[in-house]
Amino acid sequence: MADRNDRVMIFIDGSNLYHSLKAYFQRTDIDMGKLADKLLERRRLIRVYYYNARVGLREEPERYKRQQAFFNSVAQAPYFELKLGRLVYAGWPNSPPYEKGVDIMLATDLLTHSFKNNYDIGILVAGDADYVGALQAVKDNGKNVEVALFGKESTSRALREVADRVHTMDGRFLRGSWKQPEPPPRPQPQPQRPLAAQQPPRRTDHVPEPEPEHYPELELPPPEEWPSGHWGEPKETQPAAEQPPPKSRRRRRPHRGSGQSQPPAGAAAQPAPSPEQWPTGHWGEPEESQPPPTEQPAPSKSRRRRRPRHTPGSGTGLSPDHPAQ
Repeated sequence: MADRNDRVMIFIDGSNLYHSLKAYFQRTDIDMGKLADKLLERRRLIRVYYYNARVGLREEPERYKRQQAFFNSVAQAPYFELKLGRLVYAGWPNSPPYEKGVDIMLATDLLTHSFKNNYDIGILVAGDADYVGALQAVKDNGKNVEVALFGKESTSRALREVADRVHTMDGRFLRGSWKQPEPPPRPQPQPQRPLAAQQPPRRTDHVPEPEPEHYPELELPPPEEWPSGHWGEPKETQPAAEQPPPKSRRRRRPHRGSGQSQPPAGAAAQPAPSPEQWPTGHWGEPEESQPPPTEQPAPSKSRRRRRPRHTPGSGTGLSPDHPAQ
């Protein structure tokens, strides 16, 4: 745990900080005072040393103006000390410039303040492995060293091994340390799922179905109230009711002259024929093919029988050929 009584000095390599912010966050508007507070963690601050190289006015006039405005803000911040090296423009503009004397200046101050016992913990904000020897010398003098690094754990492995503690400079650590409001996070692309795994969108305008209406008259009675023989139960045996005798139909009187004789009055009705005597085709049975009926001649009108005439000489009224009795 950090002790609030520990004296802390921070050494910042400005060029390394600028290029790292541009590479990892695509912005460089860091507030140096807020960054120092993040690294300090409520411990006692002694001094913040910021190291960089001045841009040439003749070679890069626009960049020189922006850099001078930034250097003025750093120099005016409390407990900040600005130390500048120089840029060498050899082969400009075909070759970029390089710093001169910045690394030596930082390592010298780191060792000098350690041997003068001006701090208990020294924090280095740089990723150059050339500082490993200076950090080890500070540790040998009885001081603690911490480093603030960008990138993953695989970067600057030599500095990570020599340091007593490592501060990872990621988005979470630098949150709230920018001069301008932080831009909204970029939407992360979602992996495309196969069509079979895609779920249909949920309907937000779904109307619940109405409850079914209640019809008391359609409710079934309990089994105890079911009548005998209802819904497949065996029906109780009931005595067969006496059937009344079939009424005899009055036979139609035949048409006069049809030749059919009528039964005398008071005669018993003839019994019905047995099934063997039924004609073919009766009551749904297939009727045998019969020849078409022939037309019968209409019966002649009945004439009154005349009495035979008497022959002359016969008083008996018999035929002359008939023998007398």
